[in-house]
Amino acid sequence: MSVDAKKAHNFIESLIEDQIRDGKHTGKVVTRFPPEPNGYLHIGHAKSICLNFGIAETFQGECNLRFDDTNPEKESQEYIDAICKDVQWLGFQWQGEIRYASDYFDDLYNFAVELIEQGKAYVCALSAEEMTAYRGTLTEPGRNSPDRDRPVAENLQMFSDMKDGKYQSGELVLRAKIDMASPNMNMRDPILYRIRYAEHHQTGNKWCIYPMYDFTHPISDAMEGITHSLCTLEFEDHRPLYDWVLDNISAPCQPVQTEFSRLNLNYTVTSKRKLKRLVDEGFVDGWDDPRMPTISGMRRRGYTPESVRAFCDMVGVNRASGTVDVGMLEFAVREDLNARAPRAMCVLRPLKVTLENYPQGQQETLTLPVHPQNPDMGTREVPWTRTLFIDREDFVEEAPRKWKRLATGQAVRLRGGYVITCREVVKDASGEIVELKCEYDANTLGVNPEGYKANGVIHWVSASDSVAADVNLYDRLFNHEFPDSDKDGDLLDHINPESLKRLTGVRVEKSLAQPRQDLPYQFEREGYFFFDAQASASANGRPVFNRTVTLRDSWSKAKS
Repeated sequence: MSVDAKKAHNFIESLIEDQIRDGKHTGKVVTRFPPEPNGYLHIGHAKSICLNFGIAETFQGECNLRFDDTNPEKESQEYIDAICKDVQWLGFQWQGEIRYASDYFDDLYNFAVELIEQGKAYVCALSAEEMTAYRGTLTEPGRNSPDRDRPVAENLQMFSDMKDGKYQSGELVLRAKIDMASPNMNMRDPILYRIRYAEHHQTGNKWCIYPMYDFTHPISDAMEGITHSLCTLEFEDHRPLYDWVLDNISAPCQPVQTEFSRLNLNYTVTSKRKLKRLVDEGFVDGWDDPRMPTISGMRRRGYTPESVRAFCDMVGVNRASGTVDVGMLEFAVREDLNARAPRAMCVLRPLKVTLENYPQGQQETLTLPVHPQNPDMGTREVPWTRTLFIDREDFVEEAPRKWKRLATGQAVRLRGGYVITCREVVKDASGEIVELKCEYDANTLGVNPEGYKANGVIHWVSASDSVAADVNLYDRLFNHEFPDSDKDGDLLDHINPESLKRLTGVRVEKSLAQPRQDLPYQFEREGYFFFDAQASASANGRPVFNRTVTLRDSWSKAKS
């Protein structure tokens, strides 16, 4: 069980490789992904998923999926189901059955009793406010609780009574007896158990006491034989407590915790609590809103699992905290979709074009490639008719210098079709352009015109043989680079008002009446778009497409 050191592309892989080579690790490598089911997973979790499952795969080991379900008031089956779906969508499969920290509640209780019997845990009656005052500060040591020297027998009875529901919620807690003068605040007699009267999604009403994460995590790892417990850097100061718990109970094994930097993106929030606020207060349309940095939101927007994994690989795994430009994520998505996305034409803001010299009632079928760089993807048929639609932004009455689209008296090629020239502009009573009367050059299908030059190439669709659609143009949810860093303002002050534009009356190629549901399309010259089956179900038969990402990084240019 070894990996070529040359292939180790992060410090954790190198560390494990060294352990194997030096004989410090001789068994199977076992990791775990341990989310709390109190919200949907986001892009930061994707990095952790890729790391934990990737490490197991690299070393031919195993990775467990274990839910840290010790806070039933904030957890639900909905979140569990969503997390399972996200992990599998990313391309990973956990070892064996899904695991829950609640699977070990009996064991956790018995280990707590073991600590009490050793005089290393005690029941404390301090209120939350009193406990804060007793805890001390970073520069001042804490003070011992008046209950710290409670006799072992009394602690055992009171802890049993806590379990049996003889005390009110929050009335008592069980604390570890470590060191109230420790420079590490996590070691100042941390809470191990608290009383909560809440129905648990797995255990029902069996328990009214629930273990804290710092007590549950190391024991759950040990119960599962985890060899490498990989955590983000905010848990580095918790590692001494992780080790203390395992050192002071009859743990079946001794996992080792290793920390790595979490993934932070600019123009993004990755706190589940803050994301939940956006959902609860209606600033987004749910956890899977395509503007959200959740995995389900990215999936609905059209990100592919391959692009997300590629992004996580680009970011890398290290111990240096920092913020990654969200443009890197968008780059990874573009790179993936450019190679695989089928092409199609979509007119976002239709403007009628009548080819006055094209015979009435005539129609011909043009054959265009599905992907110009990949002939194996085949061809598609696009009808050419007398009346067409082009995008309003592709026409001006008077062409500015270097204009590469259609203008009055000037010619342009329609993608895969003929060259047309605008002869007349028709306006309504308000002066708005409603129609262009043009003529087409029948000798220009696949060849350049003679005696004149086309300004450029624009996209189009047939008026009679295209399909009405709705399009959602998504942009970044926040217009502040670090939206949750404003200490004097509110996160919501930085919501980007242009994060969603809904377009109706859009026209797409006829083939998109039944669009693919597994891969985004490249709408030529407009970007990458993904069919939203969920939104389409309530759109009166019109397909709805979400813009996944623009063809180019227009955001950074606009901000420069």
